[in-house]
Order: sequence, then structure tokens, then C-alpha cells
Amino acid sequence: MPLPPDLLEPLRRGDHRALGRAISWMENGHAGARGLMAQVWPHLGRAAVIGITGSPGAGKSTLTEQLARTLRAQGQRVGILAVDPTSPFSGGAILGDRIRMQRIAADPGIFIRSMATRGALGGLARATQDAIDLLDAAGFDTILVETVGVGQDEVDVVSCVQTCCVVLVPGMGDEIQAIKAGIMEVADLFVINKADREGADQVERAVEAMKSLAMPEGWDPPVVRTVAQQGEGVTELLAQVWEHGRWLRAHGGLARKARERARLRFESLLAEAAVRRAKAQAGLDRVEAVIQCIADRTLDPYTAVRDILDEA
Repeated sequence: MPLPPDLLEPLRRGDHRALGRAISWMENGHAGARGLMAQVWPHLGRAAVIGITGSPGAGKSTLTEQLARTLRAQGQRVGILAVDPTSPFSGGAILGDRIRMQRIAADPGIFIRSMATRGALGGLARATQDAIDLLDAAGFDTILVETVGVGQDEVDVVSCVQTCCVVLVPGMGDEIQAIKAGIMEVADLFVINKADREGADQVERAVEAMKSLAMPEGWDPPVVRTVAQQGEGVTELLAQVWEHGRWLRAHGGLARKARERARLRFESLLAEAAVRRAKAQAGLDRVEAVIQCIADRTLDPYTAVRDILDEA
């Protein structure tokens, strides 16, 4: 369907209302969503995308806010995507953290959007990647993606950023949690936030020990200390982020990440379309009957999927 003129052009100019409307289109599966992405796709790839992940209570939202302030002081336009599977109606971090971040929301050079499971067809990761692309199309220089760092959705989200910062904090057993969550594999930088607390040295030693066990090839993730509440260490953190970006460009990392992201997006959209088509062709009654057979253990799920696909 043709795109309304009051959406595409204002979006390209970075208009916040048009951008918010476009993201909602993608989240909710609007009939014009596919055409919108096709229009903006050739113009993407300019923005730097930085992931901020870590356990709840690590101070990620405060750190994200301080990063945005610093980037704005450098003349950049900043998009912030706060990824949280918590429903907006059930409370949790999505309310408290985002309300605090509203202190910078009035800045016309900053756009903030919370990404929750509610309303996101195809999952949180796909909706977030669509939002990243639209922020890129709207001319934002740097996009900060903050995620709680747990669950498959967040792992998929991390795969679409250029630099992933894993935030740890003293006194919460983060060195153990890091091993459990497998975050060594996704971290491009380690951030010890609230580094003025006792135990920061212990966390850094644990990270360095894990790095030696992992035997990294190529980029060696540095450890940066911050006290986000006071804005300490934020400039140093950004310097390491840009250094990682230079390393990626010098070693073909950006092209590799772009291909990995393209594969993830293609395969997830293909799977989503296949499920939708199979359900439509089989019909609701047939699908529900198969589900009941699986629940009754009269049909195994692998055979059920094969049967539905054979009928499609």
C-alpha cells in the first residue's frame, strides 16, 4: 500500500511523532509496515549501535542516560531503545527506570522508546531490530539499546548491536552470574558500574580471570570502571566504544556483523511468515485439534509439524 506523505518524509527528517508512529506500525504488523521498511532500507547503515546489557540493579538506565548526555554534548543525535520483556501494566523496571530517563526526554536530539513484548508481533528481538532501523533512517547518529540481559530475546537483540557493553556491579555476585549467563561470548566491553563500592577490585579480577580462560582471539574486551550516578568514567567508556568501532572497521568486523544480523533477520522473518502461512492454510480448527492431540500425547510435536507443513 502507498505510504502516507505525512509519515515517510517527516520520518527521514527525524520527526519524533512520525518516528513513534512508524515503530508502532512495525510492532503491530500494520499493512504498510513492509512498504515502509522497503523505502528506508537502502539508506540504512550510518548509525553506531551500542548495546548496554547486564543484570537488574546494575545501573544500566543511569549509565545509558549519562552516555546520551555525553553524546549530546558532542553534538550527536541519540536514539534510546529500552528493551524489557516486562509488561508496562505489571510495573517492574520498565516504569521506574524509564521515568528517571525522562529527564533527558525533552531534548529534541534524543528519542526514547520502551520495547516490551506486548504488541510485538514476531517477538521482542524483531521489533527492536525494526526500531533500530527506523532510528537509523531518521538520521540518529548513535543508538543505545538497553536490555536486561536475560532470555533468548535479549541474546538476539545483542546480536544486532555493533558494540555490546556488559554492565557488572560490586556486591551482587556478578562474577558468578557472568559465568552462568554466558555473557563472555557477547561482551565487547565490560563495565564495572558503581565502582566506588567495595568489591570493585574483586569483580575486575574475576572478569580478567574469565577472559584468560576464554582465550579471546582478536579483540580483547577491556574493563572500564564507572560511577554513572556521578557521571564518572562515561567519557572513558565512550572512548573504548569508539576504539572497538575502529578495530571492527580495520578487521572486517562491521561487514561480518552486518551479515550475521542479515541472516538473523531473514531467518526470523522467514520462520514468522511460514508459521503464519501454515496456520492460515490449515485453518484454526485444524491447528487447535493438532495442539490438543499433542497435549493428549496421541501425536508428537515433530509429526504434527510435518503433517501441517505437508498440508500447506
